[in-house]
Amino acid sequence: MGFKKARGKRKLQLQELENLRLEAYENSRLYKEKVKAVHDKHIKRREFQPGDLVLLYNSRLRLMPGKLRSRWEGSYRVEKAEPYGVFHLSHPSSSELIKVNGHHLKLYHSEKMKKNKELEIFLFEDPPTAED
Repeated sequence: MGFKKARGKRKLQLQELENLRLEAYENSRLYKEKVKAVHDKHIKRREFQPGDLVLLYNSRLRLMPGKLRSRWEGSYRVEKAEPYGVFHLSHPSSSELIKVNGHHLKLYHSEKMKKNKELEIFLFEDPPTAED
């Protein structure tokens, strides 16, 4: 086999390899687009308006597990809504604004609770000890 034939054959192999590589990139791009579409379909869009009462998720409670302890604290008032799900919250006891991602919030349904006349409240406290 001559050098010219070997060179031509090698060029064809390199072109085929380049075509396979480009096809793999295209397939990867299409796969990522499909996975992103499926993922985004399952994301809940949280829309809050200024003045809404919300609860804030406290992620630090994972370190101190407690069966009956709620991981939601609040109520906070939404003062300002920015693009991309950023909200400024104010707590009734403080004047500072907290900047929070919207995925850590859920709507606080206080009005429904006030209308319910037969609401029973149970406070979970530690049992009295012998010292008390």
